[in-house]
Amino acid sequence: MRTLRHITFLALSVFLGFGAKAQSEMIDDPIAAMLDSLANQKVLEVTFSKPAFPKNNKYHFEADSVPRYDDYTFEARLAKLDAVSPFDLVYNSHVKGFIDLYTVRRRSLVSRMMGLSQLYYPMFEEILDRYNIPLELKHLAVIESALNPTAKSKAGAQGLWQFMYPTGKLYGLTVTSYIDERSDPYKETIAAAEYLKSLYTIFNDWQMVLAAYNAGPGTISKAIRRSGCKKTYWEIRPFLQKETQGYVPAFIAANYVMNYTAEHNIYAEVPRKTYYEVDTVVVKEPMSFSQIGAALDVSVDEIKYFNPQYRKDIIPPGGNALCLQKDKIGTFLTHETEIYAAIHAQNTENAGLANTSVKEVALTHVVKSGQRLSDIARKYGVTVSDLKTWNYIGRRGLKPGKKLTVYVTKPTEGKPENIEAKAGETQLAANKDTTDNKKLADNATPKKTVAKTKPVAVTGTEAYHNIKAGESLYMLSVKYKVPLDEILKLNGLSKNSTLSIGQNIKLR
Repeated sequence: MRTLRHITFLALSVFLGFGAKAQSEMIDDPIAAMLDSLANQKVLEVTFSKPAFPKNNKYHFEADSVPRYDDYTFEARLAKLDAVSPFDLVYNSHVKGFIDLYTVRRRSLVSRMMGLSQLYYPMFEEILDRYNIPLELKHLAVIESALNPTAKSKAGAQGLWQFMYPTGKLYGLTVTSYIDERSDPYKETIAAAEYLKSLYTIFNDWQMVLAAYNAGPGTISKAIRRSGCKKTYWEIRPFLQKETQGYVPAFIAANYVMNYTAEHNIYAEVPRKTYYEVDTVVVKEPMSFSQIGAALDVSVDEIKYFNPQYRKDIIPPGGNALCLQKDKIGTFLTHETEIYAAIHAQNTENAGLANTSVKEVALTHVVKSGQRLSDIARKYGVTVSDLKTWNYIGRRGLKPGKKLTVYVTKPTEGKPENIEAKAGETQLAANKDTTDNKKLADNATPKKTVAKTKPVAVTGTEAYHNIKAGESLYMLSVKYKVPLDEILKLNGLSKNSTLSIGQNIKLR
């Protein structure tokens, strides 16, 4: 959704590589840029350089074969798709350029998109069907974000469906210092479905809806007037900005390539999990990813992968969702009370999340003459990136009088100076810079308090914990950051074993 974007889209000749080299280096195509955003994302099981390749493939291609087809073949295949689609899936030179992008120049990245589609497409289809809008719109996320939930445009649009902050807020997507629901795959897809349906009530034509999703309904209405009140996309296309001129052809090409990948010798990389292998649970208390990882024996990277909406590796209070593979969610539900108790005990001991009451407050800052984003960020203890996320900043920068929304964290109890210090130690201080936040995110337990969590008895290379009333193996797993399965193995116990007060549990 690029209603407010200022990314310049090259004319098709330049986009295809026939323009001046200097021009192509200065201006990047946003659709190709989204594809490129997948290159360094750790989103799949296999590496980027090793896409899955079936030896007995349908067309008997060699692994490095890049099939080429004539215009008649492309036209016939699109005609077959068009026969069962409410979209006008035509074939022309504009569409051909984007087919070449997907099937030749960025074909390896299409393999990654195919892997990600196994996680996101079933959810897209379920929600689109609920809103009674065409299922082909699932391919819209391909050209918006290349199915990368953390994709961010130069203008600040975020997520699978690329919502800008104002539009996301209009459709109920919350953005704070700790959560950005524009990157929540489920909530963002619902918002996209609602927005697409509202656009259809205005234009009553799905091709025009696509153009409006990219450029905004106001821009399309102006193009209609300039064209002499024409009613179809191809008729008003000459009166649209360059990016929107390429948007619908890119959508048609995405429909083509996601239906004819085998014909182009492109195969999906293996996703970590498919849609049917994951589940969600509502987390009732705040907890960090490292705490969740210790309790469920799952890596922080895995938690990040399935929960891209959390900005600081913390699930904040307020009943937010946790998405993981089904067996981990099952374990969480089975031992939910014990996990909360263990994390609460750890937080209390380490002056962590449960012991630090911090509240987010939205402020409005009026820009003064000569102020820079860095000055404002420093004043409120936030980052420049935060300011750009919460507000639209045009390419001309700040103007005096512009109102900026700023989220700041304020303690609700205790002495401000003490609470601020504790919040900084537990990843909740808003005045930490990006480097500090990253370091803290990798280590949810402050270093100076680690000594408190050591086992009570150490003999040689072995360490033990003496069980006290109310303690469980899950509590020990979280407290000492030792996987539960390892504790069970060390002590010859099962998950259903009964513990007794005074019992010594080996930890290493």
